[in-house]
Amino acid sequence: MLGKFENKVVLVTGAASGIGRATALAFAREGAKVMVADIDVAGGEETTNIIKRAGGCAFFFNIDVSRKSEVASLIDEIVNDFGRLDCAHNNAGIAGNCASTAECTEENWDSTIDVNLKGVWLCMKYEIIQMARQGYGSIVNTSSVAGLVGLKNWPAYVASKHGVLGLTKVAAIECARKGIRVNAVCPNIIQTSMARVFTKGDPRIEEQIVRMTPIGRKGTPEEVAEAVLWLSSDTASYVTGHIMVIDGGMTCQ
Repeated sequence: MLGKFENKVVLVTGAASGIGRATALAFAREGAKVMVADIDVAGGEETTNIIKRAGGCAFFFNIDVSRKSEVASLIDEIVNDFGRLDCAHNNAGIAGNCASTAECTEENWDSTIDVNLKGVWLCMKYEIIQMARQGYGSIVNTSSVAGLVGLKNWPAYVASKHGVLGLTKVAAIECARKGIRVNAVCPNIIQTSMARVFTKGDPRIEEQIVRMTPIGRKGTPEEVAEAVLWLSSDTASYVTGHIMVIDGGMTCQ
């Protein structure tokens, strides 16, 4: 039986670990040719090798998504190699540093916004140009529950993730008649290395987060990946501009 993404060409940024890695593996499992993109060479190559060892097709591209020239080169390489780009998951992001709005440094603000917001915009820019030429495509951006609510002492991160949702909605409207769907996912704290930045590895903070989550546990990268695949699939053909919350019920309280 063919996979849902058999022979589809898929890009996943931030695929060296966590949600990005889980999504890249899930796309490959469903038959996609996956471009694994990340600034982390060792992690990106490991994701690529995991896919290859399982019999899948994957390639690694080292990239800083905040740099226009590198993003343009990434899309050019995908098109030169495969002739098209069917789906993209713009997932690359950083947590930045914990500090109040008044104490947040300009350096922290700029670096966080550059990767989390500018990086998503740059990827969307070149993905949309290519997908418009094709007449079809699907884009899923990773935001966060921090794109929906405030999070004390993380002003740059929260601002960047709110911005991703705004970009998603604008692009969805602009691209709707071009055959391109644009959606976003908003995960809660997921079992990844980035989550430990927010919890500081303190089990008491992790327990507090679990208590605040109606479903009573943290989510897994694989659960987010399945949502990304659904939004990217033809099954979601009438879904665009949607913000899918994957938070165990946290934000419904």
